[in-house]
Amino acid sequence: MGIVLDMESLIGRSIHKGIAMAISDFYALNHSYRTRIVLHTMDSKGDPLEALSAVDHLLKNVKVKAIIGPETHLQPKLLSLFADKAKVPIFSIAASSSMEYPYLFHIKDDESMMAKCVAAVVESYKWRHAIFVYEDTEDGREILPYLVESFQDKSIQITYRNAISLLATSDEIIEQLHKLMNFQTTVIIVHMSPSLASRLFLNAKKLGMMSEEYAWILTEKTVDVLRSTDFEVIESIQGVLGFRPYVPASSRLHNLTARWHNFFYRKYPTSVTKEVPVFALRAYDTIWALAESFEKVEVLENGPFFLNEVLKIRFKGISGEFQLSEGKVISNGYEIMNAIDYGEKRVGYWTLSEGIKEAYPLINRGHRYSSMHTEAVIWPGRSTTAPKGRMLHTFPGKELNIGVLKIKNFKHFMDVENDVEKNVTNATGFSIDVFNACIRALTYEVPHKFILFENASYDDLVQKVYNQEIDAVVGDSTILANRSEYVDFTSTYSDLGVGTLARIKKNDMWFFLKPLDVGLWLTAIASLMVTGFVVWAIECMNQESESSPAQRIGTIFWLILLTIFFAQREKLSNNLSRFVMFVWLLVVLILITSYTATLASLLTVEQFELVSKGGIVGFHGGSFMRGVTVSNLHFEDNMKRAYYSYEDYAHALSEDGEADAIVDEIPYIKMFLGKYSSGDYALVSSQPITSGFGFVSSPFLSITCTILHAHISNEKIFQKGSPLVQDVSREIAKMRLDGTLASLEKKWFENRLSIPSRNSTMSKALKLDRFGGLFIISGVTSALALMISSFRGCWRLLI
Repeated sequence: MGIVLDMESLIGRSIHKGIAMAISDFYALNHSYRTRIVLHTMDSKGDPLEALSAVDHLLKNVKVKAIIGPETHLQPKLLSLFADKAKVPIFSIAASSSMEYPYLFHIKDDESMMAKCVAAVVESYKWRHAIFVYEDTEDGREILPYLVESFQDKSIQITYRNAISLLATSDEIIEQLHKLMNFQTTVIIVHMSPSLASRLFLNAKKLGMMSEEYAWILTEKTVDVLRSTDFEVIESIQGVLGFRPYVPASSRLHNLTARWHNFFYRKYPTSVTKEVPVFALRAYDTIWALAESFEKVEVLENGPFFLNEVLKIRFKGISGEFQLSEGKVISNGYEIMNAIDYGEKRVGYWTLSEGIKEAYPLINRGHRYSSMHTEAVIWPGRSTTAPKGRMLHTFPGKELNIGVLKIKNFKHFMDVENDVEKNVTNATGFSIDVFNACIRALTYEVPHKFILFENASYDDLVQKVYNQEIDAVVGDSTILANRSEYVDFTSTYSDLGVGTLARIKKNDMWFFLKPLDVGLWLTAIASLMVTGFVVWAIECMNQESESSPAQRIGTIFWLILLTIFFAQREKLSNNLSRFVMFVWLLVVLILITSYTATLASLLTVEQFELVSKGGIVGFHGGSFMRGVTVSNLHFEDNMKRAYYSYEDYAHALSEDGEADAIVDEIPYIKMFLGKYSSGDYALVSSQPITSGFGFVSSPFLSITCTILHAHISNEKIFQKGSPLVQDVSREIAKMRLDGTLASLEKKWFENRLSIPSRNSTMSKALKLDRFGGLFIISGVTSALALMISSFRGCWRLLI
């Protein structure tokens, strides 16, 4: 077997010692085996070219049957060319594997598992944004695509990626850290060698970035910085979280650790650590797997056959369950470590199947957790409270300037007063309450102040934000397509669309006739008369009847009338007349139930229809509604009239008013109905042609439609596409689910009437075409019964 390692590095020496101990232990236990592994070690000196040359030499000249190493990162495609050509498996600690390279194996924990573990922990603390700082090498960039994919699966955004050279000076590192400080995100994931990470944290502490506002997360590549012997480095990393491959405790591991420590303590007393590096443990188990495979194959000329035996190997090794699948070793999960005082503390575990578990769960608690116990982790600044993950980073003395409009008549949504003495603008109303509720629910601070604008429109304020004169707008403007060219909208917090407000008509003495139209009334009366005649005729033909024809016709029609109330008591003597009566009873039953349902609906609120030309349609004169009413609701044939307050609405719809209906956005109509709740008005129809009110962000947010443009740079605040859009949308969704929005609506719309659903329409009068089939059945039945009765009468006369 060939071994290619950097014998000058501690990790290289540790792996080599682990391999040597594995060979000794394996054959001590299996002394009867006929095969033996002989090692051919080559020093790569940490140089990729030297490592590649060593691999080539071992394959061509030494004719090795397997290679472990190198731990120096090499292009997997390049390394696989050697392995595939010689049909010799290479077990690399650095190069990633792929199904494309059947002879190249990765015996380090897979990068995709590391990314999933990081994403799980970030999600567990409800952080939605993170910064990724990595070593500017191919090895450092390898995890990035896996991390992006895992974060996307959990709706987490990587706000910024920062690559730092391995040879970067302290000044260069400080410059990069200053860039990180300009961002709102305070969750920083570090993926670099321990030596570079040590310098990073020393400078981060100098800049005040190791405070309680920040959360630092170290990947497996970086986590060994927690075992640093440098006192200054130890001080600078207090409170960071790191991930180390999970190795289950066992007596074998304990004995191996003791032997490994004794050896290194004697030979390298200044660099020894108490625990065996995971790389060395993986190499130890790999030797056991190869030694077992060599024994089974015996003849080693057939590369594919030996490869097949290696892939079959599965056993409980010293590092946990050992199995090769898809060119890599199966991960056992990760330990979650926390840097505390002069060491590290295990605070949890993560596995793909079980997620996050606490290291020391409390009694009677479950075995599955969404995050570690609150007191388990000590964060930077020795805080026991998890960082919020985001803070609004502003320049000294800088606040967000949020524009608001002075609304004269619709003050329930927003009422603004300017305190001249204190130089403060105070705002109240439904929109402001929703805005404040969202801001309070965010996991980071948003310092802001309101700036009052009079004699302006929302389009004017949108332009001011776009021009960076203000940072945001809050108010009751509407989400429109032309505004979306400048802003990003959050999810809406109000009802969608526009509705028609009408006055409920009253004092109609013939209202009870409305459920059925004239044609249906006349048809029902005619059907009643025909049915009565048919029953009378059939009964007259009954020779057994003792009543006179005059008595009989009165009895029959009285009976037919009573069927309306299902109160008939007279008995019919003929089966045919009984059958005709049965069909008539079905007709009566259906008509009565339909009449009752329609009348109940009409009594709730009358159907309002703008069908005649010349009707007057009112709209909110201070908004975009003129365009909506003309373009979208097709009221071109009606006169349109602008109104500017709820009082104007009420007067226009009164008996002395001039408007037949008012068209406005549904939130305004609901507010009107809350104020005028006497039962005189109703929302009679609606159409979802507008998107309602929502927070908007292009620099920030707006309670109804306007957060707008800005950039994270030296002069601007937020980018278009700011992550605040997602944050605020998420808070609106939570408020809708937990009832907060409903509570705010109740506060501002209290005493409002029950409003029909937005797509519902009032019941119209029932028409004959809906019941034509019913009357046809009744008529045909009567005709047939009369024909049969006549035929029987004629037959009796002939006989």
